Amino acid sequence: MSSAIVFQAAQATPFMTRVRSQKPLIHCITNQVVQNFTANILLAIGASPAMVIAREEVQSFVTVANSLLINIGTVYQATSESMLLAAQQARESNVPWVLDPVAVGTVLPFRTRIAHELLAFRPDVIRANAAEILTLAGEQSSAKGTDSQDSTEAALDSALRLAEQYQTIVAVTGETDYITDGKTIYAIKGGDVALTRVTGTGCSLSAMVAALIAGAEDKLLATATACYMMKKAAELANKQFGLGTFAVSLLDQLSLLPANVSQGE
Repeated sequence: MSSAIVFQAAQATPFMTRVRSQKPLIHCITNQVVQNFTANILLAIGASPAMVIAREEVQSFVTVANSLLINIGTVYQATSESMLLAAQQARESNVPWVLDPVAVGTVLPFRTRIAHELLAFRPDVIRANAAEILTLAGEQSSAKGTDSQDSTEAALDSALRLAEQYQTIVAVTGETDYITDGKTIYAIKGGDVALTRVTGTGCSLSAMVAALIAGAEDKLLATATACYMMKKAAELANKQFGLGTFAVSLLDQLSLLPANVSQGE
């Protein structure tokens, strides 16, 4: 296994600047709990969000979007059909797409089956926590609801295998994020524990990945940039007055990137 390369702020700057100048349209089929927060996160980084979910509309909308996010957090039968149609259309139309396999595992067989069906359409990026990556790779995992009890280090070998098997990029995120295409591995430390205490930060990160890879030639660096942005904004966000202030301040700090990067690289 290759050793991980520490991702540098200088590598992120061109991608952060690019998303603001191009304002990509991101088609989000996502967790109902986090739609509003996700939309605001995308707006904060300069992208344009659209939550188009109806099976009658998803295929046509995918063709005009710059990127697609599929997040299975609150999946049910009707939305699963929309997800599969959208993923198929994205692959046929060469629209980059991101899979966020929220809470896959043996106790939730429906969503786990849908996640594997979606993998057949070869997402450009899989963004998940360690337990979800381990599950997709067929390994034992430990989770409490949507939260992983496994470390990202424990899931790194599985991430490498998934990346190679599906010819994709895998971002396994946690205390240390690892982003790999099966050969190169980038590591990103930092962030803040408050990210785990505010609903929607992980789901929104997946949407950020979709925004950063839109039109990007180097999708590995683009994916790593999204992870870097979330960690950096969390470090800079105001935690003095509690989690409510932190959530708003996180949006503030994302909206100020890349200008505020020099405050603490």
